[in-house]
Parts: sequence; C-alpha cells; structure tokens
Amino acid sequence: MRPRSLALAAAIAVLPLTAVSLGVSTAQAATPNAAPRVSLPNTVNPAVAHSEKKGDVPAEQQISVSVSLKLRDSDALDRFLTAVATPGTAEYGHYLTPEQFTARFGPTQASVDQVKAYLAQQGLTVTDVSANRQVVNARGTAAQVSQAFATHESSYVDPQLQRAFFANDAAASIPADLAAVVQGVSGLDNHAVRKNRLATPNAVAPNAATASPSGMNPVQYTGAYNLNKTGADGTGTTVALWEFDGYKSSNLTTYDSQFGLTGPAVTTVSVDGANYDSAPGQGQGEVELDSEIVRGAAPKATQLVYEAPNSDQGEIDMANKIVADNRASVISISWGSCEPDTTASSMTAVDNAFKQAAAQGISIFSASGDDGSRDCTRSTSGSTVKAVDFPASSPHQTGVGGTNLKVGSGNTYSSESAWSTAGGGVSTVFAKPSWQTGTGVSGTMRTVPDVSSNADPASGFSIYTAGGWQVYGGTSAAAPLWSGYAAQFNQKAKAAGQPVLGEASPRLYTVANSSSYGSVFHDVSTGANQDFAAKAGYDQVTGWGSPVADALTTALLGGSTTPPSGGCTAAQLVGNGGFETGTAAPWTTSSGVVDNSSSQAAHSGSWKAWMNGYGSAHTDTMSQTVSIPAGCASAKLTFWLHVDTAETGSTAYDKLTVQANSTTLATYSNANAAAGYVQRTLDLTSFAGQTVTIKFTGTEDSSLQTSFVIDDVALNVS
Repeated sequence: MRPRSLALAAAIAVLPLTAVSLGVSTAQAATPNAAPRVSLPNTVNPAVAHSEKKGDVPAEQQISVSVSLKLRDSDALDRFLTAVATPGTAEYGHYLTPEQFTARFGPTQASVDQVKAYLAQQGLTVTDVSANRQVVNARGTAAQVSQAFATHESSYVDPQLQRAFFANDAAASIPADLAAVVQGVSGLDNHAVRKNRLATPNAVAPNAATASPSGMNPVQYTGAYNLNKTGADGTGTTVALWEFDGYKSSNLTTYDSQFGLTGPAVTTVSVDGANYDSAPGQGQGEVELDSEIVRGAAPKATQLVYEAPNSDQGEIDMANKIVADNRASVISISWGSCEPDTTASSMTAVDNAFKQAAAQGISIFSASGDDGSRDCTRSTSGSTVKAVDFPASSPHQTGVGGTNLKVGSGNTYSSESAWSTAGGGVSTVFAKPSWQTGTGVSGTMRTVPDVSSNADPASGFSIYTAGGWQVYGGTSAAAPLWSGYAAQFNQKAKAAGQPVLGEASPRLYTVANSSSYGSVFHDVSTGANQDFAAKAGYDQVTGWGSPVADALTTALLGGSTTPPSGGCTAAQLVGNGGFETGTAAPWTTSSGVVDNSSSQAAHSGSWKAWMNGYGSAHTDTMSQTVSIPAGCASAKLTFWLHVDTAETGSTAYDKLTVQANSTTLATYSNANAAAGYVQRTLDLTSFAGQTVTIKFTGTEDSSLQTSFVIDDVALNVS
C-alpha cells in the first residue's frame, strides 16, 4: 500500500436560531456560488422532520445568524483539561486567562477576518464578534442568508407543540476554503426554546401565593447537607446565573429579609441586548428560585444574572460571554432542552465554550431535567423517547439530578430517595469522558446525572416570587444548591492556598471512587425514574448522591481519597473503544489517528485508530485515563490489532508500545505484521485501586511504512 499522508481534521457541524414573524411569500433565490462547497451536517433542526411545511419565509425577512469557529489544537486542549484537573500534575490548578486560552486554542484573528469577509461578500452585516473569537454574529434578509449558506428557509407548524416556526429545509453549506475554520452556523431556525427545570407540588401550576413561607428554608437544607459546617459563606466568590428571563430585586430582598440573609446586591448582565427585569415573563419564578437558593447556600457570594434571548444564538452567545468576561468561578444552569430535539451543532458550539470554562477554572452545574429518563416529554419527540437534557449531558460540566429530602430534628439529615421524575439516562451525543469511571454502567456514551440534591416539589423550597411565597422544586433547585456549595469550596480553597474547584466532575468522581465515598456523599439508593432505579453507588437518577458538604470539602482539599479496599462491580471502563463516535474523546490522540478511510478497514463498524503508516520518521500517541476499583480481582485490557508494513525481515524497525502509567505492558513491531486483526489481551489486575493512563505509542523510522491499526479497545473488570 502507499504511505498515508497527513490529513486535516474534518469540518464539524453546527446549528440554528433567530426570531421574527413568519410569513409565506415567493421563494428565495438561493443560488450558491459556483466555488466548491462543504456541507455542515447537524444544522437542520430535528423538528423539521416531524412538522408540516406551510410555505416560504418572505425573502426580505430579517434573520440573525451566528457562525461558530473551530477551536485550534484540540488534542493539546484535551490533554491540558485533563492535567489541569488532576492533582500531582505540573499543570494542576494553573488555569488560563481568557487571553491565554484564545492565544493557545481559540480561532485566530485571520480566521475571523476570513469569515467576516465572506459574510460581507454575501450582503450580510456583521454585528459583532465574541471577545474569545469563537462566534461571528451577522444579520441579513432571508434571501441573503439562503445565498450565503445554500439553504432554503420555510415556515412550518410543529403539531406536537402547536407552534409556528421557520427553519432551513436541508443542511447548510459553506465554501470549501472556510471548512477548516467554521464549526457551524446557528440562527437558520427559531424552533429551539430552552425550558426551565422548575416544578411545583401539583405539577401543573404554581400553588396560590401565600403571605408567609412554607416549604424548605435555608436553615433546613444547609443543615441537612452540612453546608452550615464548612466555615464558608461564599465571601469573595462570584456565581453566574444562566437565564432566559428576568427578576424583580424587591422579591429577592424580601426573601433575604425573611431568612436573615445578607450579601452583595444581585446584578444583571445583558446578552445580545436582552434584559427582562422591567417586565419578567413566565420564567421569573425560575430566575428568582436560582438566585434565592444560591443566596441561601452561599449568602456572601456575588451573583451575576446573565440574561439572553431564548434561542440557539442567545445560548451560544451567553456561554461565550460568560467565559470571556471571566468574572465568575461558578455557573448555575437551570434551563435546558432534550438532546434529540436540539440541533447537534449548537450543542457543539456551547460545549466549546464549556471547554474554555474548564481551562479557566470555572465550575458549571446544570439541572438534569424534570421529565425523568424521557426528557423530550414536553417537546417534539415526545415521551416515548429515552433522552437526557442538554447542557447537563455536556462532558465539561456537572449534571445535577433530583431527590426527595427528609430533614430530621435539629435540621439534620434524615433520609433521601430518588425523585420519580428526576432527569437521567444516557447521552446520544457525547462520548463517556475519561473521568466517568466506577459507575458500573457499560457502554461508551456519557451518562447523566453526576450528583444530586433535593428537587422533589413534595419536599420543595420556600421561594418568594411575583409578590408571594411559593413552594418550588425541580432539578432547577438542585443545580443552584450545588453552585452555592462550589462557591463555599472556592472560598475555602483560596484561604488554603489551593486552586478553585474548576471542572468539578473529574474531582468529584475521584472522591466518589475512593474510601471516602460513604462519608462525603449521601448515597441515595431507593426510588426510580421511568427507566432507571437508584442503587448503591452511582445510578442514572441521583448520580453519586447529595453532598456532605464539610466532609466533601475536606476530601477535595486533600483529605483521604484512597481507593476502596473492597467491592467491584463488573464493568467495561474504556470510553469510545470502537471510535464510532467519529471523534477521539475521551481518548487523547495525535492528529489524524481516529480515522474512517477505506485504506485500512476497521475491525468492526467504520472507525478505528490508525497509528503511523507514513513511511517517514513519525510518532503517534493515543491515551485514556481510567480508575480501576481496588476490589477488582480481574482487570483485562483487550484490543484488536492489525499490523501492515512495507518492511521485510524480522528486525523491529517500527514499534507500537502499550503502557499503563509508566509500566510497559507490551511492544509490537513490523515483525508482527499479519493479514488481518489479532486480539491482544493484557493484564492490568495489579493496577487495581489506581488511576491508570493507558497509552499506545507508535514510532516509525525514516523509511518504509508500518501501520498499527487498533480497534474495539476494552478494559473489563470484575
């Protein structure tokens, strides 16, 4: 065979957004330029397939679009995110500033200028560029937008939701010379609307407002979760609230006065000109719930309420503004949408901003949803589809599930069970990240949630909103409670001269997989949602459980996190072992390793890891970090290996080395060449109780190619 050539990463897709009235008129002239174009997959809203087309969008109708640009050096970014969250590494806790992130991993100014020039050429007006250069916003007529992205804009009616919207009929495309820099485009439809995750006791409408509070108050929930024993109140920290509606300061002041809370005044930060505070809408209760729960958990923390238009573009712009502002160390998110009904490219754009948040040491906590394992119940796909909520499914934030909390005498913890409609399940978009270990859940995709706290409206919180007292629950209440805890932790960490919590999940999973688990989490093991039951340890309703805040803080600041001495649930630990997601994550690889070309066949499916094969001096690497529970009597690493070579003889010129941490497990070479795949098995049982980085390193000399093709990697423990 001929030597491989280095290839550029393929363009990834993006998605929709905008607002404005619908209408029916003459068709738009959408004649793309004659230059070669590249399709942007995942840019059609899933609702289009289930909706009734009514006609064309008027050619003169104004539409706003957001063009998302690709991050650079994604492999190095993934390695940095792992290292900066791992105690003992040189990078641990050395977070980046927004300027440093943009310089190392953000789009270049040249890329921004290239996109701006193209949009202007198509008659669109560039309205702004995000400070981190990840988003270029523009505006123009439907005809101009259709011309720029080779789309056709039509008006539709969604029969499930009984609402009109406009959308592009087919995937957008861009000139081929933009493919290397453009991630996707949003704003081509206005179907997507984020829903709050707020629930009330009657599950239909809020209770009638009362003159005096009922429901759980701050003294009770801070007592039950030991938030009152950490010695912290959020002083010197800042929490950003991610909102699509507004609030009344007078309601927040009433809440504070009722419970004797004092702290910095809440401030609004407008995104894309949105500011709902003069006339809050139906989401007012959500915004005030978020603020009041954070106030109860961390009263001295500064709160910034970011308010954005409720659209794909609004969400993307809010994500990028929060991380570019870099004013908050914690973000609380209580709005979301089910994955199957959210355009995949918009999720990618938001997750890119979350990667920047992780690099800057910002913790994100997102509500996992209030429709159980059927998160699309109140959207287009309906209740028959198993689905999880985004952003809670993003691997760069912490998804928060829901429980029913019983508080004992003296405001102490009594018991807890899973809330029957707490969101949880398996993502169909994001691969299982390397830190998501010890869950006992097989498969290669991310599971949700990670942690939980009180959310059942039957054990709901006392909230003052819209001029009266209400009892509210929902995972909307659980996310700000954990955000308040993170603010407390960051205050303690600063006082101890340690890094802030940063991306919380990797550190929380490390503690959960240690002997400290039973003392730092309340393990919720009763109750269920529609498809998953709570059980000992991790589950897809309550994650690892709710916090024992003082003990959890001690463990995260350096207390005992020794792997447990016993107990092992049979599981497969490697994420994306067949590479069928089409991306490397949760692997960290050198460029071009994850491949679906026909030059080398996969063992199964279409994708595999193709290392080397260039016929020149070259080194490829591929690694993933997992934690092997100490109680496991067997840990077997298996993978299928095909060695193809132009070398002759038995001399090992080109080599593939497999390591666990610094220990070399096996070495293969051109001398192992064979016509097909051979399954290899390596014993990692001696690493039980350790966090292990499994690494494949392929080295080629200066002539005659050798390809090491790897597929279907697994680490089975029992």
